Amino acid sequence: MVQLKNFSLIAHLVGWLIVFSLTSLFLSENRSASEIFLRPNFWVFFLIYISLFYLNTGWLIPKLFFTKKYLFYFGIILCLLMGIAIVKPFDRLVFERNRPSQVDKPTPSFCEPPPPGERPQDFKELRREPPRDFEREPRQERNQIDVISIFLFGLIWALGMALKISERWRDSEQRAVRAEADKANAELSFLKAQINPHFLFNTLNNIYSLAVTNNKNTAVSIMKLSQIMRYVTDEVSEDFVPLQSEIECISNYIDLQKLRLSKKTEVIFEVSGNTDTKQISPLILMTFVENAFKHGISNHENAVIEIRIEVVANTIRFVCKNTLFATSRKIERTGIGLTNTRQRLTHLYKNRHSLVINEDSDFYFVELIIED
Repeated sequence: MVQLKNFSLIAHLVGWLIVFSLTSLFLSENRSASEIFLRPNFWVFFLIYISLFYLNTGWLIPKLFFTKKYLFYFGIILCLLMGIAIVKPFDRLVFERNRPSQVDKPTPSFCEPPPPGERPQDFKELRREPPRDFEREPRQERNQIDVISIFLFGLIWALGMALKISERWRDSEQRAVRAEADKANAELSFLKAQINPHFLFNTLNNIYSLAVTNNKNTAVSIMKLSQIMRYVTDEVSEDFVPLQSEIECISNYIDLQKLRLSKKTEVIFEVSGNTDTKQISPLILMTFVENAFKHGISNHENAVIEIRIEVVANTIRFVCKNTLFATSRKIERTGIGLTNTRQRLTHLYKNRHSLVINEDSDFYFVELIIED
């Protein structure tokens, strides 16, 4: 913000310096710089237009035009225009430059006495008819409209209006971007708050089942859950976490689920590629893993759950496949977890991800590809 204000100040100074230099160059014909700068009309000319510019941009446009007080605004602009037409700053500047000095002013011939031999009445007639070059022509010039001053007024007004409108448009665009970012952050925080209880609820149900049956692996399950909860509470608040942390959470979750699975369920979990340098949004992959264990196991039929994570160059490829059963086909998988995951992917990986979900007669297949 400070840099932007400094840049704007420098731009204004450079702009007025250019105008100042061009005007000085225009007036510098047969005159020195000191003679130009000492003339009062030279500084009056600049003060008038500088005052008009900053009066328009600093008060009239923000306080009147942008508040839709158009009649009041254009009334003041019209009054200022009439004042410029009366003062004629440019004509005063040019006439001051072209006006002959008192030293160089020629003595009119009609003031000289008549030569010997000429009649006095001819001299009287000359005195009664002053030359037009020294009286009437300046009076006619002073009665003309100062077109240049009016044009400069219109140019200053249009330039100020363009600058303020572009500045207002830029501010509106920045506010819209900030509002969109704030909305996205608020939605992501809400989605995370929904995911965490949903995930923990299912996991606690699994541990409860082990405890009811007095399973010897209950203590191990609690340890695995504590590691998962540490990940959820400590790192899930971030937008991105190391991919390795997400993989460890998935591994703990799979180990926790294996404690209650029968021999009819086969679990395949493979990780390939360099995962140390990659990052990912927390619980993105966990949602699909949890969904596979929720709908892809059976106590009476054989089942396969296959989970693969591959890192190739700048791409993370996640594949999750589980067996479909007659009961799971009747359940539409559009719960909180999957819906929120789709929304998070849209927010965080817009145009940088591909999510494919297929369901055939035997398997429910998910493929997620994320690009850095």
